[in-house]
Amino acid sequence: MLLLLFVVTLSSCDKCDGEKPRARIINNGSDVASVQIKTSGGSTENLNNVPKGATSDFRSYNAGSVTFTVTVDKVEYVENVPMSECYEYDIAIDANNNITTVARDRNE
Repeated sequence: MLLLLFVVTLSSCDKCDGEKPRARIINNGSDVASVQIKTSGGSTENLNNVPKGATSDFRSYNAGSVTFTVTVDKVEYVENVPMSECYEYDIAIDANNNITTVARDRNE
């Protein structure tokens, strides 16, 4: 009985409960930036024309294999990422238009 209570308590502490993954652009680059998010199920989400110095809102999409196509200053960067529920993804563009990506579990 005590073990069951402990397990229920731990599972109720999650910040995210089966929510779709999501992504945003942090644009510190030299020009506007856009990203296309394409899921393995064929759905597409777009974050378009994020001004330099701005951060977009998060955009949710279905879990699975996801292809991010980031465009900044007419250059494309493509990354394929397996995404699970309850993850968020920051796509950061620095002053030299270098792109880095970071995935975070929203339950940590």
